[in-house]
Amino acid sequence: MFNNILVVCTGNICRSPVGESLLKQALPGKTVHSAGVGALVDHSVEPTAARFAVESGLEVDEHRARQVSVEMLTAADLILVMSDGHRRAINQMAPQVSGKTMLFGRWLASGQGEEIPDPYRKSEEAFRHAHQKLVEAAALWVKKLM
Repeated sequence: MFNNILVVCTGNICRSPVGESLLKQALPGKTVHSAGVGALVDHSVEPTAARFAVESGLEVDEHRARQVSVEMLTAADLILVMSDGHRRAINQMAPQVSGKTMLFGRWLASGQGEEIPDPYRKSEEAFRHAHQKLVEAAALWVKKLM
């Protein structure tokens, strides 16, 4: 089934590491990792995102941002992206993975799906909103993947 899950955002320092941690915690035995389409390679989780993650009981202190690669994309069973822009970028890199690339927020908005907004360089409220959307979206994915 879906044993290798890749979570993708832009810089791999705000949304995708938190999404990765949420899924890892809820899906033991699955390989869950993250990367960015424009990663700030080797950076740790952005401090405000890290604070919300830690407050939710997540482990993000070991995270280091990675650039997404064709190899990561083809190895993944499921690729969860934060926006349609990420999906387009991935499909340009590796068109063969389009069928397994979906929005992290796919099951939000009563199943209509929604993007998870990028809080980078925005207010604490923007981070809180993105974090809450990630928590909600991850819980819905866990239900689908169990």
